[in-house]
Amino acid sequence: MKKILRKRLVQSSHDVEVQQKDPNSPLYSVRSFEQLNINHNLLKGVYAMGFNFPSKIQETALPALLADPPQNMIAQSQNGTGKTAAFILASLSRVDTSKPFPQVLILSPTYELAIQTANVAKQMGQYCQDIKFCLAIKGEGTHRGRKIKEQVIIGTPGKVMDWSLRYKLFDIQKINVYVLDEANVMIAIQGHHDQCIRVHKKLSKECQVMLFSATYDQEVMDFAEIIVPNPVVIRLRKEEESLENIKQFYVVCKSMDEKFSALSNIYGVISIGQAIVFCHTKKTASWLSEKLTKEGHAVALLSGNMSVSQRIAVLNRFRDGKEKVLITTNVCARGIDVEQVTVVVNFDLPVDQKGKADCETYLHRIGRTGRFGKIGLAINIIDGPRTTIFLKQIEDHFGRKILKLDAEDVDELEKLNKD
Repeated sequence: MKKILRKRLVQSSHDVEVQQKDPNSPLYSVRSFEQLNINHNLLKGVYAMGFNFPSKIQETALPALLADPPQNMIAQSQNGTGKTAAFILASLSRVDTSKPFPQVLILSPTYELAIQTANVAKQMGQYCQDIKFCLAIKGEGTHRGRKIKEQVIIGTPGKVMDWSLRYKLFDIQKINVYVLDEANVMIAIQGHHDQCIRVHKKLSKECQVMLFSATYDQEVMDFAEIIVPNPVVIRLRKEEESLENIKQFYVVCKSMDEKFSALSNIYGVISIGQAIVFCHTKKTASWLSEKLTKEGHAVALLSGNMSVSQRIAVLNRFRDGKEKVLITTNVCARGIDVEQVTVVVNFDLPVDQKGKADCETYLHRIGRTGRFGKIGLAINIIDGPRTTIFLKQIEDHFGRKILKLDAEDVDELEKLNKD
């Protein structure tokens, strides 16, 4: 029956497909945040963050998420569309500030994303002074005898599972909102899949469950069916629509030195706000960082072998604009929002465990630019027949041609500033 219901998709004028299992589900269009009857202090926080009108995902999802009784939801929306604000706004609206115990539980696949989500939540709730937040991530310790009093917990699956099930620092039965962000990543990371399910099994049946994912494939839906009972489902029409505002190019090189030269030329000619450069290995990222630094560029390096505090410090400096270029591996491919990023360079194309182009990671990488409808630029550096095959696989997957660029042609590079 579930598979049959999924075929019944309602076309929306907002370029999303809305599927509802309950025909009485309160999905309707709104034109302003005021029409949602949001708490006045939360509304002040929304406007203080620069949100004047709901984005497409917010306009479509919030009526259901704020309905009474609460609606469970599965939503597919690419990064940069306002999905984080959607589930945070819905979650904070459910908090009863008279009760000094956790009521909202938001899980993220990485602590960088958890920290970012917490920052958004605190900004949105800045005028709701009675709402308190707690971060459950690596490096955040707490005494076993302590009972958590903050109403909102934001963290990673392993730490949350320890705090709730192992140390019993809060009563998980009192959680009334459970959010899984980047569910497709949760599935891919070893251990997170089972941890999310174990936490979910301990929740009360009345708990509202929200699952947000960048993809909507069978693996995601199989996982969602375990986590989210009787959901309203919102999905984008086409994955490739998320690439419409990102210009994609490739540069052909023959060696590492040529790749470095191409990167230097691109950085020297194109007007860049800030740039993220993705490498396949920590070794390449370190080598590239050292080379660029020697040439006098202000660069930051982010890799998986750094401590929590080091990684947070690097991201904060980059967000503050103290470095213009961030060199990283896939650790930064998902969920990191820096509005000033105008260019993404794939120094190495992403490859999956089967030796094929990792199209999902590619989408997340270049999605660091072109945020919230702005024009972005993605440049891929190709260094041989193997990477040429990867590029073709990416083109075929998204149904979009990636144009060739001559990194030695200054005139051609300068045209990118004018397009």
